[in-house]
Amino acid sequence: MVCAKNIHKYYGDLHVLKGVDLNIEKGEIVSIVGASGAGKTTLLQILGTLDQIDIDGTSSELTINEISIPKLGDKALAKFRNQHIGFIFQFHQLLPEFTALENVCIPAYISGKTQSEAENRAKELLDFLGLKDRYVHKPNELSGGEQQRVAIARALINNPSLIFADEPSGNLDSESAENLHKLFFRLRDEFGQTFVIVTHNEDLANMADRKLTMVDGKIVA
Repeated sequence: MVCAKNIHKYYGDLHVLKGVDLNIEKGEIVSIVGASGAGKTTLLQILGTLDQIDIDGTSSELTINEISIPKLGDKALAKFRNQHIGFIFQFHQLLPEFTALENVCIPAYISGKTQSEAENRAKELLDFLGLKDRYVHKPNELSGGEQQRVAIARALINNPSLIFADEPSGNLDSESAENLHKLFFRLRDEFGQTFVIVTHNEDLANMADRKLTMVDGKIVA
């Protein structure tokens, strides 16, 4: 599903990613761990097409679902991201002026779905995630765990095959974090999605099908 070869990333003179090679199979849950500054979030952003690789000779490549990401133009890349990839962030990134239902619907509207189609799917996901009574609540009226589940519903709205999560439980209490970790596996079993999770939470990292460790811009284990 994901094939990354010789991935490099520079920010000025800072060499952040130093030739990362990575293969992820469909339906896997892969965790990425490492010290702060090791390059985990940068790698996640590149795999999620939010940032571009720096081509190093002819050997650098990133393919997702057999599509070469560096060869896509901006418009095609945005469409690919909307249709194939979901994102879950530590601080939820919910829009405060919108309700839970409206936040979840936004990616569906971008993909061209009608309001009826988007809202019906959003309600299905919110119901599945135990938020049936929270449709009209705005983020400041939700607990941290509820906000994160709304963010998960938003990530799932377009049925993406691949979901990237950056410290998804880093802002949750221990009970909510444990529930979230179990939810990822339930989602994989129910919907067949592939998850790539950057985390400092060792419990979550060790639950994954594979745990990868980054050190100084490279995957070492």
